Amino acid sequence: MTRFPVVDDCLQVGGVPLTELARRVGRTPFYAYERSLITQRVELLRKHLPPDVHLHYAIKANPMPEVVRHLAALMDGLDVASAGELKLALASGTNPEVISFAGPGKTDAELAEALAAGIVVNLESEREMERLAALGRNHSAPPRVAVRVNPDFELKSSGMKMGGGPKQFGVDAERVPAMLARIGQLGLDFQGFHIFSGSQNLRADAITEAQEKTIELALKLAGHAPSSVRLLNIGGGFGIPYFPGERPLDIAAVCANLARLLDGLRRRLPQARVVIELGRYLVGEAGIYVCRVIDRKISRGQVFLITDGGLHHHLAASGNFGQVIRKNYPVVVGNRVAGSEREVASVVGPLCTPLDLLADNMEMAKADVGDLIVVFQSGAYGLTASPTAFLSHPAPAEVLV
Repeated sequence: MTRFPVVDDCLQVGGVPLTELARRVGRTPFYAYERSLITQRVELLRKHLPPDVHLHYAIKANPMPEVVRHLAALMDGLDVASAGELKLALASGTNPEVISFAGPGKTDAELAEALAAGIVVNLESEREMERLAALGRNHSAPPRVAVRVNPDFELKSSGMKMGGGPKQFGVDAERVPAMLARIGQLGLDFQGFHIFSGSQNLRADAITEAQEKTIELALKLAGHAPSSVRLLNIGGGFGIPYFPGERPLDIAAVCANLARLLDGLRRRLPQARVVIELGRYLVGEAGIYVCRVIDRKISRGQVFLITDGGLHHHLAASGNFGQVIRKNYPVVVGNRVAGSEREVASVVGPLCTPLDLLADNMEMAKADVGDLIVVFQSGAYGLTASPTAFLSHPAPAEVLV
């Protein structure tokens, strides 16, 4: 919440008062992303990361074309998870050599598009490897591939565990050596490994432990590789605070430990380009979701602010995108942040379901019809992670300010 200044009790986005921004957009609800905050986050990472670590943006976090273009100019590469995201990546002008494609269910059409573009395909199974090899037999250049490894460890305290135990993602580490031998037999252009164990983590010690285990595993698997390891994508997992009591990730500590690990890695895998792949950490705190109060009612003593937005636009803020126990995202009345009067209210949307809840019994400025409700930490997994077709309401607008 502190990343957006407040002037005359009105939130500012990119130097523009929220009320003025709403007039310019012309309608509510809308998402607004501030480009300067995205740039500042990249600069923070560049300041602390070892200089030879390559930064990639995972487009799935926020695929708004203007956001992708802005980040493409600041990144060393892009990571996609569908043919649609691949088109965005290529349209941004990014060199195909630094675009990679992950995802456990790539279709033949998607594999063919990746092959034609010359990007790296992160293989998620032996069958996917064979399918891509078959598609590449009549191609002028062999498919460029990396193996996505499902490690035998997980990222502790992560909001979403992507590795360790049975997973639909990647190839179990113990099966990778045989797969590497087959890659050599098939004549695929082996690049390296993608090892990603979890996301949304605020504990530096957990991330550093996972990075240590990731590099240890990569070194072990490299002994079975059909050629030199040229790419080692160690994922990310860097989280952002959403709820009371959560503290920002100590990025300096994470990067200092990574620098120590890379000293040893360079000696053993001198050709490997080490990649950190981030999404939420780059854009999550740079975005807000804005909706307007269209009714105010009191039911048995409880105040409800009914808005024109809700879970169909912002599923995560409603608590229905991975929360086990629902917690409120940070929410304010954007055009009266402090307010002359305060109250406890619930912010709900227009949908016919009790799940349509953006703030539950939350203390905020007293709001009335026409006021603007702001949900912070909304730059990642917002619009495109939401069921926009539910009850056939219009989709919200998006702006990069």
